[in-house]
Amino acid sequence: MPNENPTLVLASTSPFRRELLSKLRLPFETAAPDIDESPLPDEEPESLVKRLSLEKAKAVAADYPRALIIGSDQVACVGNQVLGKPGSHEKAMQQLKLTSGKTVTFMTGLTLYDTASGNSKTLCEPFHAHLRELTERQIDNYLQREQPYNCAGSFKSESLGIALFTRLEGEDPNTLVGLPLIRLIDMLQQFGVDVLSFPTPQ
Repeated sequence: MPNENPTLVLASTSPFRRELLSKLRLPFETAAPDIDESPLPDEEPESLVKRLSLEKAKAVAADYPRALIIGSDQVACVGNQVLGKPGSHEKAMQQLKLTSGKTVTFMTGLTLYDTASGNSKTLCEPFHAHLRELTERQIDNYLQREQPYNCAGSFKSESLGIALFTRLEGEDPNTLVGLPLIRLIDMLQQFGVDVLSFPTPQ
């Protein structure tokens, strides 16, 4: 890769992913990927998030001829059941009743796509969250306060949702929120961007 640093683009409008990426102190832009996020027939969760993270990155590539584009997608799973975004209070109640006292695995797909060369790397990073035994009153109160209806599995872990868990298990706590930063740093280095040696903005 040439010495001049490429534009870094986050293919997401998620404020949580944007805040996570800001931790790395790198200049970056955001772009909204317009893709169909529906799973394919019999598609496994790991395959789904890897495919969607790559599709999100490629969806915005035409606007950035020389950039490193970050795509990410996440689903929450209980066993083989995938929990999507509830979209309503009633559906969120159902999800949290289902997961009460169980272990939820968050599967996060991550892609780094180099538009100049067409090269990309994609992986899936798992993270396990062990839930408390929750009463209906606790669930309802949490939902009324946080309204996590656009969060996979109804978990808003960066806020009051942390109270739902007894234990978190994974290599990178950022993965739970939706962007595995440790893996991303490794990927960026493979594409010639050393986060710790990046020049300070003037």
